[in-house]
Amino acid sequence: MSSNPDYLLYAIAANETVRCVTTVTTNLVQEACRRHLTWKTASVALGRVLTGAALMASNMKEMERLTIHVEGRGPVGTISVDADAHGNVRGFVQNPQTDMPLRPDGKLDVGAAVGKGVLHVIRDAGFEIGFMKDAYRGSVPLVSGEIAEDLTYYLTNSEQVPSAMSLGVYMDRGSGNVAAAGGFLIQVMPDVTEDILEHLEKAVMHAPSSTELILGGASPEDILNVALGGLEPTILARKPLTFRCSCSQERAESIISALGAAEMESMIAEQGQAEMTCHFCNMTYRLSVDDLNRLIAGAE
Repeated sequence: MSSNPDYLLYAIAANETVRCVTTVTTNLVQEACRRHLTWKTASVALGRVLTGAALMASNMKEMERLTIHVEGRGPVGTISVDADAHGNVRGFVQNPQTDMPLRPDGKLDVGAAVGKGVLHVIRDAGFEIGFMKDAYRGSVPLVSGEIAEDLTYYLTNSEQVPSAMSLGVYMDRGSGNVAAAGGFLIQVMPDVTEDILEHLEKAVMHAPSSTELILGGASPEDILNVALGGLEPTILARKPLTFRCSCSQERAESIISALGAAEMESMIAEQGQAEMTCHFCNMTYRLSVDDLNRLIAGAE
């Protein structure tokens, strides 16, 4: 893992007509891949969605949460990622032991691994209005399965914000670990000028890949300068990022307790314990006979 901590920058430029978020997520992505024992192509696919979610969640408020579901019909299966307003990101891939032959250009074929399908994005305000949870849900077809193009298409067409996104995950060929991960998101407001638009298009077109920059030692500040092509940004926020799940032993007990006393008695008789694994972080929680008897007594 990188010795430098992961973080993102949220900035504006060109008289507040341009928003830009940049990030390095090397440690976050490596931790996710370590937990889920992912093979290379699955690692890159999951890492891109984790990084994209971090970028899109950059300006959320205290209680808000972003969820991305990539429901592709390729061999990697569904990819699900959560990100909150505090820089906590978690996620999993349905088939982590997925690898694909390299493309003719020598790169991992993430598009073929993800396949065609649907991208779902949920922006949850984190509180309830009446009996309905206040959440925005949007869905678009996957245009390539390469993730950055798909999220850009979603932002431009579903949220009506013209956007450009770059996502990268570079796997070390020797160790199989994540050597670099990160990216940037640029969004323009309705009153942006044509000159600024042309400037940004050229900057994005000629920018090195995010992983190339990060492998060369670039920080989110360096990526920001490259992505904006020299426009003077005003940095509004600097947020640390980490792979962190909200699961716990207490939550596992609560879920198992909700099954009822009869089901828990059946677990004791048939298995002598209860076991539950969190999809998002692959952590397994075990409840002994004593734990189950305590929950049964509470239920009764």
